[in-house]
Amino acid sequence: MSWRFSGAKPIMVESVKPYQFGLRLSERGYVAGIGDGIAWIRGLPTARLDELIGFDDGSTGLVFQLGREVLGAILLSQNRGVTAGMAVQHIGRKLEVGVGDTLLGRVVDPLGSPLDGLPPPELRQFRSLEAAAPPIIERDFVSEPLYTGCKIVDTLIPIGKGQRQLIIGDDGIGKSALALDAVLNQRGRNVLCVMVLIGQPRSSVAGTIEALRQVDALAYTVVVVAEANALPGFRYLAPFAGCAIAEHWMRMGRDTLVVYDDLTRHAQSYRELSLLLQRPPGREAYPGDIFYLHSRLLERSTVLSSAYGGGSMTALPIIETRQGELSAYIPTNLISITDGQIYLESKLFAAGMLPAIDIGRSVSRIGGKAQHPAIKTASAHIRLDYLQFLELELFARFGTRLEAGVEEKLQRGRLLREILKQDRLQPLSERAHLAWLLAYGEGLLENLKPEQAAGVLAELLAKLPDTLTLESPKKQWLSVLRQLLADKA
Repeated sequence: MSWRFSGAKPIMVESVKPYQFGLRLSERGYVAGIGDGIAWIRGLPTARLDELIGFDDGSTGLVFQLGREVLGAILLSQNRGVTAGMAVQHIGRKLEVGVGDTLLGRVVDPLGSPLDGLPPPELRQFRSLEAAAPPIIERDFVSEPLYTGCKIVDTLIPIGKGQRQLIIGDDGIGKSALALDAVLNQRGRNVLCVMVLIGQPRSSVAGTIEALRQVDALAYTVVVVAEANALPGFRYLAPFAGCAIAEHWMRMGRDTLVVYDDLTRHAQSYRELSLLLQRPPGREAYPGDIFYLHSRLLERSTVLSSAYGGGSMTALPIIETRQGELSAYIPTNLISITDGQIYLESKLFAAGMLPAIDIGRSVSRIGGKAQHPAIKTASAHIRLDYLQFLELELFARFGTRLEAGVEEKLQRGRLLREILKQDRLQPLSERAHLAWLLAYGEGLLENLKPEQAAGVLAELLAKLPDTLTLESPKKQWLSVLRQLLADKA
């Protein structure tokens, strides 16, 4: 054997010098059973919940249930080499996901592995998926608006930074499109976005990513994907991974927006895991802690006080109903956790009212405190006028003779309904919101027919001068609007 020397000391001596003789104890278990993404393990008595364990074939698992004799673990890979009898050992750490600005523009899975075909991002910081929500002493009041670009939301159901606003409705009526508009509208507003896509088919995921790429929204967005064909453990971990990524930025004093699309599939994944782990089923076969599942996730969204950085995390969880049933188990749980809900109605969608938001059953409990005073004042009576119009329109269907004042209210209501319509993927600025609010509220659009509203408003907003801001006096706004609408009277 030949030896290489570095100076006077052999390299081999240097490599073994740190080694110390001593008694070392380690635990090694074995796989007692495997199936459906769940591994039953014996022989790891000191294992803890949410701890990572390693299998001899290189696979990893997450301890998800502790039993007296066996423990249940979620497989974090689809490696078919895991078989009964295989040895298992502790890894010595909890599950973490990489965080930081290098994730911007990337599409990753809940473990941070790239799904966009690009090299893995260079990550230097990691954050645990499970973390305690910020205590009350670290929080501050919601005081700044978060604009989604939607006419109805920004004026009648406003959202503030740090708020948890639920988007709820039947399948296929525009919930995801509304959340995507909110992400697109954050361009140039210094708000970092995280979109969590849970249990969606690959075609829907590709469409969302392409919509973000077309307007360069991926530059400030991270997309966390757990597809429909992913293991239930991945679908369960996806929202916690997205929350951890946004929470890192919030702790650094930045504003973030997280979209969970959707938590119905997340709850179903948790139910699937719980049944596979033989946990006692409760209502609709969900486990008893299903409420805690989503509360501990959404309670992490807040606005921090200036002493703790002043960052914020706004959450837009999406939940699906069946035939508009708001009193179902999962929807009622989420409604009780969040700070308000935007309810989309299938009948409105079928009638061509897009976005199909039911103003009567939608509410924002704290967003009004963050709304800009100019928009808040201009929209003060819009909601009430629209709800009264809906009642009058229902009464007018009986064919009774109406008074002149009632007919005038119906005409204004029909005009307002056309104004509130908005195409998807076309968010509007807050200046545009104030412009149509003042134009409608001051009666500058009364002579228009409902079918003319869309064209006139588009022309009006295109000609709106940049000198007008939300801080400009109302007289200045009205003077400019009267000039622009003079030939439309």
